[in-house]
Amino acid sequence: MELTGIGVWSSQLRYGDPSESAETAAELEELGFTALWIPDVGGPVFDAVQRLLAATKRTVVATGILNLWMHSASDVAESYAALTAQHGERFLLGIGVSHAPLIDAVQPGRYRQPLAATASFLDALDTAQQPVPEQQRVLAALGPKMLALAARRCRGAHPYLVTPEHTATARSILGESPLLLPEQTVIVCDSADDARAIGTDWLRAYLALPNYANNLLRSGFSADDLAHVSDRLFSAVIAWGDEEAIMRRVAEHQAAGADHVCLQVLVSDQRAFPRAEWRRIAAACAG
Repeated sequence: MELTGIGVWSSQLRYGDPSESAETAAELEELGFTALWIPDVGGPVFDAVQRLLAATKRTVVATGILNLWMHSASDVAESYAALTAQHGERFLLGIGVSHAPLIDAVQPGRYRQPLAATASFLDALDTAQQPVPEQQRVLAALGPKMLALAARRCRGAHPYLVTPEHTATARSILGESPLLLPEQTVIVCDSADDARAIGTDWLRAYLALPNYANNLLRSGFSADDLAHVSDRLFSAVIAWGDEEAIMRRVAEHQAAGADHVCLQVLVSDQRAFPRAEWRRIAAACAG
């Protein structure tokens, strides 16, 4: 699997209307997006992967990410084998350890030793009856230790909510060969006010999660930046403006060492499929 170019990261493709999701996936493939990334915050994730694979012919479908606390490694390996047998090697298994507030809200104290838990999950994938090959899986990784684990045990890393500067740091830790596949959130809009109206509350929710907050603090932002969702932080994490502004941010990630950048488009109704925005971005890519 060679993963380059620009992909789409979309909760709508996972949790939206199934028929519209399939129809949209086919259009995104025709528009030239090279991968479709979907989250996993509960529910039958492999049903969604199956639907997207069936709706496309060439595009990679990736979990961004499969929550390891919500699945047994044996079930994951079995599902992976069935999907690749039917659709070929177009399924990239992105695996992540999620966040303590989300996991402990259901079962207090369950979230512990995230690095060891991830390594144990990978061990179980390796020893399953039909193992998931290292070359077909990536890790959600932000800090140095998880990035190093991604380089040793997987095809690479899928950082989320990061800046091009983080991409450069991640590349230096991963080395040259592993894939580096960052997510980049974008808002197609005409003004900073429009961007803030769409993105501020969305970003604030992520800043409440320690993994993201700590990574941004390591990246040079202050506690005040996070507490007030400063303009500096907002514009560093979310690329907003016209298509040219978004393409500049993609180019910054690529110059910093990204192999592939997956774009998450925010719109005012975050349940709606942002198909008009995807078309505009695709046209800019083609141009």
